[in-house]
This record gives sequence, C-alpha cells and structure tokens, in this order.
Amino acid sequence: MKAAVFREAKKPMTIEEVQVSKPGPREVLVRTMAAGICHSDLHFFDGGFPVGLPSILGHEAAGIVEQVGSEVRSVKPGDHVVTCLSAFCGHCPHCVSGRLNLCVSPETKRGENEETRLNKPAESVTQFMNLSAFAEQMLVHENALVSINREMPFDRAALLGCGVLTGTGAVFNTARIRPGETVAVIGCGGVGLSAINGAAIAGAGRIIAIDMLENKLQMAKAFGATDLINASEGNVVERVVEMTAGGVQHALECIGLKPTAEQAFQMLCRGGGATIVGLIPLGTKLELDSYHLLHERRIQASYMGSNQFPIDLPNLVNFYMQDKLKLDELISQHISLEQINQGMEDLRSGELARSVIMFDK
Repeated sequence: MKAAVFREAKKPMTIEEVQVSKPGPREVLVRTMAAGICHSDLHFFDGGFPVGLPSILGHEAAGIVEQVGSEVRSVKPGDHVVTCLSAFCGHCPHCVSGRLNLCVSPETKRGENEETRLNKPAESVTQFMNLSAFAEQMLVHENALVSINREMPFDRAALLGCGVLTGTGAVFNTARIRPGETVAVIGCGGVGLSAINGAAIAGAGRIIAIDMLENKLQMAKAFGATDLINASEGNVVERVVEMTAGGVQHALECIGLKPTAEQAFQMLCRGGGATIVGLIPLGTKLELDSYHLLHERRIQASYMGSNQFPIDLPNLVNFYMQDKLKLDELISQHISLEQINQGMEDLRSGELARSVIMFDK
C-alpha cells in the first residue's frame, strides 16, 4: 500500500510502499477512504512529542472494513467505520468504570515478539496512535473503531474520530455543560469550533468565542457563538469578566498554550471550571494565582473528550444527520495523499479549519 512515511522531524514526508500484515484474531483491516490532518499530527511532525521513526502519522480517519480476525464480532467486511486513537481493552479498571479513553492496556497492540503491523524491507514502521491513517490501509484492534451509518459521507465521518470528538466530548463528557450556563472557548480551530457547536447543542445560554483571527471568529458565530472577542485587542480576561458580570461558569482552552490555559482559569466565576482541551507541550508548568483557587474554582484536563467512542460516535453521526452538528463547514479543502506536506503547511498557517485527504483522488 502507499503511505506517507515520516522519517525526520520538520522534514517532508515521503510517499512510499509499505507492507501491512494480515489481521490477527482481534484485528481489523480497513481500506482508508478519508483522513483529516489534525494539529496533533503537526505537534509530532514538528518534534514536540516523541514517536518512534520511521512512522506513519494520521489518526482521524474513516474507511471500509476489508478483513476481520477470527475473534472479531463488532464489525464485518463491508462495514463503514470511523477509527479512534483511544483503543480500549474492555476489562481494565478504567474500562469497567466507563473511562475508555484512559485505557493503556498493551492488549490493543502487538507484542514485542510478534510481527509489526507495518513494515518495509529491512525495517519496521512504527504505528502512530494505534492507527497510522496517512496510508491506503489501516490494521487496527477491533476496539479502535466503530461501525457507522452508511449514509454518512466519509470526509465528514473522518473528522469525528479526533477533532470533533475531542471538542464536543469536552463539553458533553468532561465539563458537562448544562442548559443556560455561560461558556468561553479559547481558540477557534477545528476543536474549538466543535466545542462551540457542542455547547450550543447542550443549550448553553452564552457562548463566548475567543481568537486572534477575525475569519475564525466569524466561523465561530456560525457554529453557535453568541459573543466574539478578538484576543489581539486588549485584556481577554478583563473583557470576559466584565461582559459576564463576574466570569464564566466554564472556560475551554482549545489551543494548547501556557498563557491561554492560565487565562481560562482566570476568567472563571465562583464555582467555575476550566477545561484544558489543547495539547500543551511536555514540560510546561502552569502558574495559577492562589486567589483564583478561592470559591471552588477548578481546573481539569480533557483527553480526547473523555470519550466513550462506541457510544459517542454514533450519536455524533445522528447529530450531523439531524443538521445539529456542523461538519461541512469544518472542511476547508480536499487533497490527495501526495499533497500531504502542503496540507501540513496549510494547517500551520492557521488559515484553514481542516484539510481532508481523500484516497480516491
């Protein structure tokens, strides 16, 4: 199969032929139909987080099941599926308590003495986040995907596997926003826009979108934001506190930066909660004034939207089919696998919401 192979940080990926193994007892071979380019891919591409090299990036994808292992019961050949990086075992303490996104069981991967799922002559290829979606095929554990409605377009479905699941999940599962509550969302990229959309679906009374780019703020309005703040124009925290007469009940940081994470905590009202959704660089230390710890203000993280993706993903598909979840507007362009490096640079510029690789282009 063809794949975009990542060999060195900040160096263009190369399109190469890679061999994929046959499905093991609980594995599924998927023909990749669409894959979104996510900011998390860019973090690893730039060397901000470690990954074994060579590797194939990509973790936001949809496709069609081609083969299944002998013990697979959840999907069958021909099923349309969305993949998710938070593969789960189903029986560890995290799984049985409903926190599937926190499972770290090695059962969803191949063992050290087994043939790697991906390889080239004379070298093995590291599978990225249990998926490696920038390739024509994916070989994954059966608990790394879920079957979806066949009427769902593949390019829209792919977005559900990471960015949309992360943004909406932070609203529904982590922050648990309730009707009428006040919300501020910092960062209006794909995840932030999905969080805004999720807050609107949840019935938030006021949704304040914060970004430095005017085009993204206008997109945020279309996704459900009631108020817009351009972060380049004055003190963001002071403006939020003033316009809400004391601060918001929920602040969601969707960028992954130290200053904005601290601002999210500072703009809370009494009893409010800040949820850090963005991927903050390893080793970063947050500084919180003890004054803001008074009156039960709190800060928490959201990993992959605290998802239970076998339940959440079909629900998101239904929201889209009911015209409640905005996915069409998230897609800025469709590209081919050969255009992957330009797609990464387009993402870095901050001008686009999402580029989606279509494998039939």
